[in-house]
Amino acid sequence: MPNMLNRLFVDHRGMAAVEFAMVTPFFCALMVGAVDLGGELFTKFRLDAAVEAGANYAEVNALNVNSSNGQTVANNTATVVETSQGSAWANATVVVNNGPTATVTGGTSTPSGTVANADSCYCPTGTAGSLTWGSAVACGSACPGNNTGYAGRFVTITASKTYSPIFSSYGLVTNGTISTTALVEVAVQ
Repeated sequence: MPNMLNRLFVDHRGMAAVEFAMVTPFFCALMVGAVDLGGELFTKFRLDAAVEAGANYAEVNALNVNSSNGQTVANNTATVVETSQGSAWANATVVVNNGPTATVTGGTSTPSGTVANADSCYCPTGTAGSLTWGSAVACGSACPGNNTGYAGRFVTITASKTYSPIFSSYGLVTNGTISTTALVEVAVQ
């Protein structure tokens, strides 16, 4: 009997299989986490590209940011954002100068907002994601307070996409959604 036990302790056959079985779950979890983070970053980068395409469209059409064409700029910018990565790829909200607004959800656009506001100039404060427009001011006048810019016309663009992470949101997913926002100054007059 002691000889048999001695042989079991000395025999190393199968050790690699046991070690592999012990390490595999850790490596699988690590790989799934990397794929999850990669998926979130890929979606975020695509949203950033969609908002950038919308910002470019707004800049090119800056002369149309007025009460006559503001709703068209909002609708077209929202469509550019929503379809830049494929048909009905993301939801988009575009606000033209605290006035004409276009919200696209699931491929359906809904216009809203006060069209007359597109003729005014503003000194918005805050960040693009939590913007305070304030009241209309004279175009080209210096903005009061901490804002060092000049009153002008602005377009806010927000794109969002639902995303369900496998593990953690890594700070990118909020309430099951990844989103990005931009504030574009299209004209200072």
